[in-house]
Amino acid sequence: MSVMLFKLRRVEEDEADEIRSLLDAHDFQYYETDNGRWGLGFAAIWLHDGSRFEEGKALIATYQQQRFEKARAEYLELCAQGKQPTLWTMIQDKPIQMLLALFAMCVVVLFALSPFVFL
Repeated sequence: MSVMLFKLRRVEEDEADEIRSLLDAHDFQYYETDNGRWGLGFAAIWLHDGSRFEEGKALIATYQQQRFEKARAEYLELCAQGKQPTLWTMIQDKPIQMLLALFAMCVVVLFALSPFVFL
């Protein structure tokens, strides 16, 4: 019986490709389902045979831990170099976009609080 091994919703394409390659390298028999035309489906990687489910989960967990450690190291390296984007650098890079976002937040807060203020 088929068993869902990995959900693909909100997974970056490079990560999905690496997981497919990992499963291929370890001779897993799997298939994929997608979200469908309107995004109502269930995107996932499924194993044909559930007997290797635990092995597949452990393999993916190890891969994700390595990916996390790599991303964390890159983030810390950018912070050490002073190149990690901050709020101030985003304001300097895109001032109009940031002002529009601030305006939109103020409008939302105004509408949310107006029943209490204007009573």
